[in-house]
Amino acid sequence: MKTECVQEEFEFHGINRREVKGEFSGGAITSDGGGLLLREVEQKYGIIRQFAQSFKDYRDPDLIEHTLFELVAQRVYGLALGYEDLNDHEDLRRDPLLATLVNKTDPTGQDRVRKRDKGKALAGKSTLNRLELTPADANATSRYKKIVAQGEEIERFFVDVFLRLHPKVPTRIVLDLDATDDPLHGDQEGRFFHGYYREYCYLPLYIFCGEALLCAKLRESNVDAADGVTEELERIVRQIRTKWPDVQIVLRGDSGFCREGIMSWCEEHTIEYVLGFSKNERLKKIIAEEMEQAKRMYEESGKASRVYKDFMYKTLKSWSRERRVIGKAEYLSKGVNPRFVVTSLSPKHIDAKTLYEKEYCARGEMENRIKEQQLYLFSDRTSTSIMRANQLRLWFSSVAYVLVNALRTFGLKGTEMSRAQCHTIREKLIKIGAMIKVSVRRVLIMLASGYPYQAIFAAAYRNLRILTPLRC
Repeated sequence: MKTECVQEEFEFHGINRREVKGEFSGGAITSDGGGLLLREVEQKYGIIRQFAQSFKDYRDPDLIEHTLFELVAQRVYGLALGYEDLNDHEDLRRDPLLATLVNKTDPTGQDRVRKRDKGKALAGKSTLNRLELTPADANATSRYKKIVAQGEEIERFFVDVFLRLHPKVPTRIVLDLDATDDPLHGDQEGRFFHGYYREYCYLPLYIFCGEALLCAKLRESNVDAADGVTEELERIVRQIRTKWPDVQIVLRGDSGFCREGIMSWCEEHTIEYVLGFSKNERLKKIIAEEMEQAKRMYEESGKASRVYKDFMYKTLKSWSRERRVIGKAEYLSKGVNPRFVVTSLSPKHIDAKTLYEKEYCARGEMENRIKEQQLYLFSDRTSTSIMRANQLRLWFSSVAYVLVNALRTFGLKGTEMSRAQCHTIREKLIKIGAMIKVSVRRVLIMLASGYPYQAIFAAAYRNLRILTPLRC
């Protein structure tokens, strides 16, 4: 006799004489109807498909049900939709909307080979976990883990997507450097205690150009913030100049990257730089007169006052040459606040005040991009025991960011959400309730009639539809 599943019913407070009850019996209903816009971005630009080409698949094609693209797409879309854990996919594998995003031929999963998999169109958590845990030396003779992430290809992927999606060749670009903490709560490989952050963590390096992500490198935290920067810059600049040989490149970062090796490398490769410079007693003495002036201005106005000084400077030991330094003598309600920047930019092209306030301070926007990844696209879910697997998790999160950012840049252009952060885009544009009907001829997604941002959704749809598809 067939066992009938008893559906739990939830009884809530009624309305007058009407009962209010709920149950999970709605059938093919999704909360992620707006994910169709992300799929449209993918159809136009092939971001996930190109990322998937960075993996080597040694599986027997006659014995698989989930292609490499489908596995990678499922993971990336899951992160973009807000599902950070692999465990989520044990239920998401039944979601026909996610299966549609992934391009499954039968989003209902009724074409699965094994009876126990019927109705589950997508891969489960174990299959996706093997994707992350495959060692670098795996091959066709390996027993279970046979899909190898090729790190160098993935690193090239981010720069290549940036170049492909740029509408026209720029005359000048700014590369922003920053490092951040990725807290660890287990016994992960490469785990060290960081004195500044006062926690066990990784210290990933990020490189952005505006909102475009060019590098997300997972590092142990027992290194200097500038560790490995020149190596990353070498490959990124080489790749950029191969396509844009005449573009002016400016490097920008805080004092953690003010290192002789980085500045010398920039000077050798005709890269301009604007870097924060840690204060010391010599520097404070140089701007002492300006600081007194700022203090007098504050006492007269009662408002924060700033005076800038432009001068040449060389450290006693660490610098190989004299360099231009901008000193900001600032006086606030709490007292003096001196700040310094070292730069290769000529005073003929940019004055001290403009360089500090417009050029250097603009780097703070990069912190919002890192926050988007860590808080909203889960780049800090580095909980596996193997550092290689954690790096891959960081890259999956980074691809999700690239996908959502492409939606923001091209789909939301001209709308009130053109500058929205990833979580706002998810909450207002992606999280739409919808009923799904799958037939032989079509997949119909019936979005909620009461959805309040229909005009923005329609504008994004129209913007994406007129885009010219790009080849990977």
